[in-house]
Amino acid sequence: MNYILFDGDVRNSLLPFTYTKPVADIRVGILTIREKWEKHLGLTTTTITEEYLEAKYPMVEMEENILLNASFLPTKELVIMVKNLSKNEAIFKGEDVIAFYSEENQEVNFEDFKHIEFEEDLLQIKNTWDIFSLNDKAIRADFDFITEGRKSEPIPNGVNCINKEDIFIEEGAKLTFATLNATNGPIYIGENAEVMEGVVVRGALAMCNDSVLKLGAKVYGATTLGPFCKVGGEVNNSVLMGFSNKGHDGFLGNSVIGEWCNLGADTNNSNLKNNYAEVKLWSYEKGGFAKTGLQFCGLMMGDHSKCGINTMFNTGTVIGVSANIFGSGFPRNFVPSYSWGGASGFTEYKTNKVFEVAKVVMSRRNIVFDEKEQAILEHVFEETKQYRNY
Repeated sequence: MNYILFDGDVRNSLLPFTYTKPVADIRVGILTIREKWEKHLGLTTTTITEEYLEAKYPMVEMEENILLNASFLPTKELVIMVKNLSKNEAIFKGEDVIAFYSEENQEVNFEDFKHIEFEEDLLQIKNTWDIFSLNDKAIRADFDFITEGRKSEPIPNGVNCINKEDIFIEEGAKLTFATLNATNGPIYIGENAEVMEGVVVRGALAMCNDSVLKLGAKVYGATTLGPFCKVGGEVNNSVLMGFSNKGHDGFLGNSVIGEWCNLGADTNNSNLKNNYAEVKLWSYEKGGFAKTGLQFCGLMMGDHSKCGINTMFNTGTVIGVSANIFGSGFPRNFVPSYSWGGASGFTEYKTNKVFEVAKVVMSRRNIVFDEKEQAILEHVFEETKQYRNY
């Protein structure tokens, strides 16, 4: 059977992160959504996404296919139902389709399908803020799934631990004179990750492979560090998707940082308004600011964006793709993609300069900035011109 993950209706509500990747490749918990499905299914998947992303994320259709809504996170019970789908059957959660059986080139009309309702609770990523607000539950689910029947590497001498049974250390990880408290959630330390001296962690925490917590870092509140992330300072309930750095002191809270981002030393974001009111975030879908229903909501930063030292972000700030922010004062709380500047004003960040930086940054991780990556960023540049009305 061939399994295909599709973006669905939530793609626009997950911008800026889905400008550069399908919904399936968003990281929440320990794994990306694609990695979750593939590990549960024991098979690889392909993708239905935007046309300009297809060169990097191709779709393969076979005679028999099961299409999966990438906004839903899998559970063991759901995967059993998915594997048992037959011709003209579909699994729904309320009005949302989760999965359906399709034959090659079939015209899909759900009125002709047998509807199977999934009754149990599921996690669904429908908005950018769901990535951090559901991260606690996602870490717990991933932790239970990927550690089941496995034995952790031993906790090194000199590491203070509380609730050791909820701490899992993969091969090659290094920990030195740190404090790990898994009372409020599990702590996962991935392959070749490093926890330096003086780090204090209160779970839930997911450290993916080759990530680093730097000297004296303080991390709490369901935080994920994707592969090759370096983090220092204070971090609360935030997700760094991968290859991004917050290497120095400063606060990051209730936030989502894309890939290939860098937060300069002493960057801080606000995650609570002074009047304790509900936070609104820029919505690409609505073309304006939308209610989140949250009192705590910080920074959403798209891939390849950077900020200079001492940058200050207001509560509920959205930064697009490939923005470069610097200078004193608070920048606006919606910074369009390819913006260069700060509180004193912005100009357009030209693609040739963006590509120069991307090549250098990615080469440091032995990843080539190739024609596929360049084509994606060129498309995003054109698609987001409408917002650069400085």
